[in-house]
Parts: sequence; C-alpha cells; structure tokens
Amino acid sequence: MKRVPLQQPQSCGPWELKERLGTGGFGNVTRWQNKEQIAIKQCRQELSERNKERWCLEIQIMRRLDHINVVAAREVPEGMEKLMATNDLPLLALEYCQGGDLRKYLNLLEHCCGLREGSVLILLRDISSALMYLHKKRIIHRDLKPENIVLQQGEKRLIHKIIDLGYAKELDQSSLCTSFVGTLQYLAPELIERQRYTVTVDYWSFGTLVFECITGFRPFLPTWQPVPWHNKLSQKQDNDIVVYEDLSGEVRYSMHIPQPNSLNSLLLEKLESWLQLMLKWCPQKRGKDDSDRSSDCFSQLELILQLKLVHVLNMMTAKILTYSVSDDETVANLQLRIEKDTNILAANQELLLEAGIALEPNGLVTQCAIDYTVDGRRTDLPLVFLFDRSSCNYEPQFAPRTLPENIRFVQTDPTKLLAYSALRRTCGQAWHTIRSLKEDWQRLQQGQKAAIMSLLRHNSSLSKQKNEMVSMHQRLTAKLDFFTTSLHIDMDKYQEQTATGIASEKLVAVWREMELTAISCGQVDLSEEMMQLQPDIVDVQRQPWRSGEALDTLEGKAMELFRKLREKPRDQRCQGDSQEVVRLVLQAVQFYERKLRDFYTHLSKTAVCRQRVMELLPKVEGVVQKMAESEQVLMSLQEKRQRELWFLLKVACVRMHNLLLDRMNAYNCVSCFHHSIGIPVPTCSCKKPSQSHNLRLLVLCRVKFAARSVGVLMDYERLRQCRRC
Repeated sequence: MKRVPLQQPQSCGPWELKERLGTGGFGNVTRWQNKEQIAIKQCRQELSERNKERWCLEIQIMRRLDHINVVAAREVPEGMEKLMATNDLPLLALEYCQGGDLRKYLNLLEHCCGLREGSVLILLRDISSALMYLHKKRIIHRDLKPENIVLQQGEKRLIHKIIDLGYAKELDQSSLCTSFVGTLQYLAPELIERQRYTVTVDYWSFGTLVFECITGFRPFLPTWQPVPWHNKLSQKQDNDIVVYEDLSGEVRYSMHIPQPNSLNSLLLEKLESWLQLMLKWCPQKRGKDDSDRSSDCFSQLELILQLKLVHVLNMMTAKILTYSVSDDETVANLQLRIEKDTNILAANQELLLEAGIALEPNGLVTQCAIDYTVDGRRTDLPLVFLFDRSSCNYEPQFAPRTLPENIRFVQTDPTKLLAYSALRRTCGQAWHTIRSLKEDWQRLQQGQKAAIMSLLRHNSSLSKQKNEMVSMHQRLTAKLDFFTTSLHIDMDKYQEQTATGIASEKLVAVWREMELTAISCGQVDLSEEMMQLQPDIVDVQRQPWRSGEALDTLEGKAMELFRKLREKPRDQRCQGDSQEVVRLVLQAVQFYERKLRDFYTHLSKTAVCRQRVMELLPKVEGVVQKMAESEQVLMSLQEKRQRELWFLLKVACVRMHNLLLDRMNAYNCVSCFHHSIGIPVPTCSCKKPSQSHNLRLLVLCRVKFAARSVGVLMDYERLRQCRRC
C-alpha cells in the first residue's frame, strides 16, 4: 500500500490525524495518534454489494481474533464514526505497526538476494504461528503476500503480523472460488483455475513468500504473463520449487533453492524439503509428506525452527561447518563429529571463541548455539574457530569459489546484451558475491584475532610462571648462598679443632655431600629461551587487524552500480552489457586470494608462537616444581646440619664430663684439684673435701663450658643474620 501525503490535518477529541497511509482495494487507511497510535481503515463509497459484505466480514473476523502475529483490532475512538462518515459502513480501527510492510523491507538494497538467515527463521516462526491460528479458527486468508504482512519492533526482535483479511473466507463445506481477484504470483493454482479450495491455498502463498524472502525473487517466472505462466508452471514436477528463465532464454525447473542466498548448508537442505511440500501443484498433496503420513508442513517446520545450530569455521580450509546439536551434547562429542568431516583428530582440535577462550571438552556445546529470538537481523554469525594443534603450517585453500549462475554466464561474454530485468538481477548477484567475500574475510580475521587472544592468554600464564620461577630462583639462591657459606665456616672451624678436639671423617663426608646436593639445586636455564619468544609475540600483534579496505571499496562500487540500475526511470530501462559487473567481481576474487596468502603466512607465525609457548609452559612449571622441591631439600639439609652441630656439642659435653671425673679421681687432695681447674681456695686444706663440695665444683665447670658454647652459637647466629641482610 503506497503512502499518500496528508491533505488536511484533522482531530477527533484527543486524537490527531497524523498522515494518510495509503489506499487499498477497499478504502483508505489513516494514522491517528493520542497516547497510542492506531490505523483507521475506511471503506470507499463505490463498493459493490459483494465487497461491502466482505468489508463487514473483515470487521467481524478482526474483532474476534487475538494473536500476536495477527494485527489486532482496536476500539474506534468515540465520535470518529460521525466525523469520517461517508456511507453507512463502519470503520475498522487496528493497531499501528511502525515497521511498514514486508514488501518495503524486501525492497531494501541489502535484500536484493534475500533476507539474512535469522530474519528468514523469525518470519517462518511468526507467519506459521499466525496461519495455524487462523486455520484453527477455520479462516483461510487467501491473499498472503509481502504487502499483507507488517513489521512491529518488539522488545527483542521484529514481530511479523498478518493484515488485510478483506479477502479472507471462513471455511465451510461449499468453499468455491466464484469471484476472486488477487496477486497472481502468490495465488495457488486452484484459485486461478476457480476450483474448490481448502487451507492449502495458504500453504502455496506461504511457500512462495518464504522462497522470495530467501532468494530475493519469486519462484515461478515472475516476469511472465498469466496464460503462458500458468502453462509452463503446470508442467513442473511435485518436488520442483523454482521455475525460471536463464540468461540464454531457456526455462528451467529445479528442486533446489538457487544461489546466492544467506542460508547455511544444513538449513538450506531442510528448507528445500519443506518448500517441496508447500509448493506441490496438487492441492490434495500439498503440505503433506508422502513418506510420513503423520507429519504435515507445520510439524516439519517446527522441527526446523527448534534446531540449535553451531557454526564452526575450519581455519585450515576457511570453510564453515554447521551442526545441529542437542541440549545435552558435549564439546567432546562435537569434536568427534568434526573429526569425521575434517580428518583432524579430536585430540588435536582446539575450538576457540572469538575472545580466544577454548571450549572445554566436558562443557555443553549449546553455549555456542545461535539464538535468533534476541536479534534475527544480525549480520554476523557467532562462530567457533577450529585450529589443528598438530600443525603450524597453514596453507591457503584455493578451491574454486562457486559463483552464482548469472555471474558464470556473463563471465563467458561480458559484452553480451542482457534485458533490463536480467541485468539488474546479475548486478545484484555481483554485489552479493563481493559482500560475501568481504564477510568471509572478516570471519577469517575474527579467527586470527581469536588465535592471537589465545596466544596472549597462554603467554600471560607463561609470564606468571616465569615471574614465579624468577622469584623462587632468587629465594633459592639466597638460601643456597647462606647454606654453603655456613657450611664452609663449619668445615673450616672443624678443621681447626681436629688436632686437639673432635674428629669424624664420616661427618666431613656428609657435609661435602650436602654441598654438592645444594649446588645442584640452583641449576636453571630457561629465561633466555623465553626472552627470545617475546619479540615474536609482539611482532604477531603488530599485524593490522583490518587489511580488507579494497573489498570495502569494491563492494561500495557494486552496490552503487546496482542502486543506479534499480532506480532508473521506467522509460530508460533498456538492455546493457555486464563488463563492469565482471570487472568488479574479478578484482574482488583476485584481491581476496592475494590477501589469503598473506593471512595464512601470518596465521602460521601465530601458530608457531603458540606452539613454543605451549612447549615452554610445562617446562617452566616443571622448573618451578623442581625449585620448590630443591627448597625443601635445602631446608632438610640445613636441619640435618644443625642436628650434626648439636650432636657435636653433645659429644664435647660428654667428653668434658668424663675428663673432669678422671681428673678428680687423679688428685688425692682437694687443693690440687682446685689448682688444676683454676679455682681459688683457702691455703689450708688438708682435710678431704666432702661429696657435696665436689658436686658444686663439677657444676661450675659445666656452666663455664656451657657459657663458651653459647658464645660460639651467638657468633654463628650473628653470621647468619649478616648473610640474610
């Protein structure tokens, strides 16, 4: 419905007329605003009695419907019936949808080759839900087309709503099309042939509509006149879903959705099968699966819409693999499926998210599935990036890119003149091809970014381990220096007293063995290897993230070429050649392949750096563990040495004790004993000393020896404190 400028502003109480939206077969539609916006549909005066009946029927139907995907009826504001009355027919108030109709959406330049995958799936869900609701109410729409679907922005996504039930007919046993005018391209064959019909006429219209949303054009000879159109179309097989005239003028039939489109391979295959049900010529077979009598088109569509899809970009081949996953499927199970498709062993696979985070094998793979209910219009695919850990050599894969049929045709002779409609479609396909190349390049860069983010993540772990290693090495070196210095002092002091003191070759051997063990604890040599790695990692990060500006430029030129061609006035639409189209596509493909070589060279460098980091990580972790063990060894050696020192002290005390007893027994008088130990006593002592007196003398001797021992220990402790400082 084409919008007409507002002629004269009017108001009705608090309601204000904003604009006239346009004119339909039955009347005019205007937009009114108060606290909300509504559309007022007014019937024309010159309607026939039959159409007046249809008008009243539409109002009756609309007022008893309540479904989110069917435009809702509203109460006509008080006084508006009188204000706008031009005949005795009532007004129809409807909710106003700001997004316009689906035709307007399809006519956007970016949709020249169909809607994005998410937009297609959301439309399928909304319109199928609305049709099932209407059919359950025993209502056939009969005129389902893009002009009769409007868009409303919901909380999370666009919502599609069916409008214009003016042609809708309640289903009864004598449903016979006796007088019907509709849009030929969307009408079921039985309606055109004025035969008896059922709800399956809506299946045909829905299938035609979905095909156009996927490809950007209607499936059955869209530019042909009705009679030859019907004759050719009636020759199609049950499973044919498209009949088209190629650039050589030959009419072709196909069971497959043509390229280009934006669907992934898995969804493409399933929707092809579904469209084969919806576009069967025979109304009795339409919507039914011959191989499964219990399944119909809506139940099969529901299975498609329930699919949880995960897209995996194989960075070895630059190809996207799509998998349907279950709620409880693990990443490990997905890796086994990937192994079958790629021959990359599951153990060698690394699956990364864009942030460089690796998927854990025990995690659920549904975390990577796409949820189009959030935003079905998103142009990017949430990807999982597949890398092969066993290889650091990434070679560009130059498998011939499958170009659209029209592009392949004009490449053989770019100077051949094409009709305007064929030239416009070819130009649109060229733009889509270049845009697809650009998006493929962007996805590869996302994978490159994921690889670098993963590298930096592992390098950060390596740096932490390195810092821990350096810190522990410094601590270990300090303890080792203290231990060896103390040991040397002990050995020197031991040698000084061996002639007159205590001698033990076994103890000396143990101490020398301690020294060798302690020296072996300090041997570490990984820092240099890690320092050599860091410049390579920095060099990898210096590579530009965005180096596809030429593709942006070429895409812009192709889009502008298509826009100018599409906007040509009708009287200027004539034949033309495809030289510029072919030149742009060829330049884009050549640039892409040239950049692909540079890309994989850089990706190989990233993989080499990552491999070196992953090889160093366990080594550094092993060194840290070894140093921790060495630290424990040093502590045990220190403890053992201190036990040996205290054992020596004990031996010395015992020897001193025995020596004192021997000397006491050697003397016959106390005075001589006093003299021998240097203790002053009275000169007159002929009397034999008592036993208690002898014990006091022995205690004094031991105290004197203990004082000397404490002095030695204090000297040792001061030395240890100096070493710590």
